Amino acid sequence: MKRIILTLAIAISSFAVFANDVKVNTAVLNAFNSEFADAKDVQWASGQGYYKASFQYNDQYVTAFYGFDGQTLGVARNIRSLDLPMNLQTSLKKEYSGRWITELFEVSNEEGTHYYITLEQADSKVTLKSSNGSKWSVYKKATKA
Repeated sequence: MKRIILTLAIAISSFAVFANDVKVNTAVLNAFNSEFADAKDVQWASGQGYYKASFQYNDQYVTAFYGFDGQTLGVARNIRSLDLPMNLQTSLKKEYSGRWITELFEVSNEEGTHYYITLEQADSKVTLKSSNGSKWSVYKKATKA
């Protein structure tokens, strides 16, 4: 299941092609419509073992992932740094001051709520992860060219 979470997080930030002509099965459509009845501008894509729905819901851009059987694998949304739990905000200010946020999103699934944030400075960037509001851990580091 952890592999699914990581795949979802990576897919959110790197999956840029949306296919409007994706044939979505009835189980997935029923699950989606019962969970997000008021969704607008829904765009479907499919990946290896999942469907991805990108849409607007309650004035937010949301991405939901479903297994082919209609099971919700996770729901993700971009958030503001002020939407993070207070302990995570404080930790960012203490440990990563001087960096700027280039990406921040929340993934919710049966294992809880996970936050991913990418911070950059002139020569490097780091992506951090927090599960269920616990401390940040380094998910990925990179040096800029």
